[in-house]
Amino acid sequence: MARFSDDACPSRSRRRARWTVLLGAGLLALGCGPAHAAEPPRCSRGVLIRLEGFIGPRLEQYLYRKLDVARDEGADLVVVEIDSPGGLVDSSLNMAARLRDLDFAHTVAYVPREALSGAAIAALGCDDIVMHPRAMLGDAGPIFADENFMFRHADEKFVSYLAEQVRNLAQAKGRPPALAEAMVDRHVVVYRVEDKQTGEVTYMSEQEIASDADPDRWQKGEPVFESREGHFLQASGQRAVELGLAQATASSRGDVGLRYALPGDFLVLEPTGLDTAVWILNIPVVTGLILVIGLIALYVELMAPGIGVGGLLAGLCFAVFFWSRFLGGTAGWLEVVLFLAGLVFLAFELFVIPGFGVAGVSGILLLIVSLLMASQHHNLPSTSRDLATLTTSLFVLVGSFVAASLAAFGMSKYFGRIPILSGLALEPPAPAEAEPHAAGRAGLALGETGVAKTPLRPAGVVRFGDDYVDVVSEGAFIEEGSRVKIVKLSGNRVVVRET
Repeated sequence: MARFSDDACPSRSRRRARWTVLLGAGLLALGCGPAHAAEPPRCSRGVLIRLEGFIGPRLEQYLYRKLDVARDEGADLVVVEIDSPGGLVDSSLNMAARLRDLDFAHTVAYVPREALSGAAIAALGCDDIVMHPRAMLGDAGPIFADENFMFRHADEKFVSYLAEQVRNLAQAKGRPPALAEAMVDRHVVVYRVEDKQTGEVTYMSEQEIASDADPDRWQKGEPVFESREGHFLQASGQRAVELGLAQATASSRGDVGLRYALPGDFLVLEPTGLDTAVWILNIPVVTGLILVIGLIALYVELMAPGIGVGGLLAGLCFAVFFWSRFLGGTAGWLEVVLFLAGLVFLAFELFVIPGFGVAGVSGILLLIVSLLMASQHHNLPSTSRDLATLTTSLFVLVGSFVAASLAAFGMSKYFGRIPILSGLALEPPAPAEAEPHAAGRAGLALGETGVAKTPLRPAGVVRFGDDYVDVVSEGAFIEEGSRVKIVKLSGNRVVVRET
């Protein structure tokens, strides 16, 4: 552990991670400094970040944004106040790694009530853990959903891997690795041991003692009750200090500030307008509304090509969707690439090889997959929350497509008569050989036939004799060169059907 002077709280050098970050909220605590540090550092500028509730990608990204603010504020002490029942393995390990590698300030995980499961592990990424005497820390056993969506404890292979990561975190921060391992492995029993030569007291498992270079130098004492067989280790604040998992107890934020000799109060980083916007945009109802508007606008643009209002509105809606998912931690560039590829496939189907074939189906599937992937952090559900998230995402996505399809059907039928919508797009120029003109000037009649001179999507141009007339199909796509007949005349509006 890095040592600090009496006058300031110096930065720690950035450590290089040797393992892939995979765990959850619990790791925030494991990385803190040694349990028996002689004196806490004296700091001059303290910032407090609150982490409450379920730890997932959204809370993970929130922490990152607030850490950037803390750096910009010149903080030399960052207190992460954790009150959480746990969360996702990936998010928790990512957060722990970020806190572990923080190089501009001394980090403290303050637990006023509980930091359980992923939250307990997440706390291990800080330099110190300070807890309310009655707060609880631990119980980080991983669970997963089997093929029948029944939730069980993770298999031994994953538990062993996770235990190794937690041990590494604890060891890096001067905590007994066996106690950290007992948080995630219910079969590990930890003993109080004493070095016969030096009198040093620590905590080790049977396996650790047996694998030591000189196992006979350890005098094994009584087992730690909290790590008994079949239980995940969980300890109160007072007990965590006794075991060396936490550095101190504190009944309030003020007590935490006094411990580090802060000259004033903490700067508490509250959620900003950006954080609120991300939260609102990730609400399922709001997400569905954005998708419906974006899909309808996209359909309007495809009906009458040209970079018009429909295209701009569609681009804005989908940009807002992916932006909110980026900041919410569930989307990356892969989802954006898949979405753009879907649009390219659809455009290819509509403008290059009209009809409904492989390109069109592939484009629709790519759009659905990209939107679904961007709405959740997992590919396949492994917990009850994952399953609930998947169900909600599917409901929002299917509902949005159904609503947009109904709206598109209505617009395809009445597009020419809907105010404003008929002028949303830039119409393509007419063929050079003749200027299309209105039905009234062409002397057309019901049942009259002609030849489509442009694709009808549904608007386009048809030649009736020597006249070129702007028309609208009944809604179906009609290829260039197809014969059509007039089925409806309404003022200057001509509706045709393929014969």
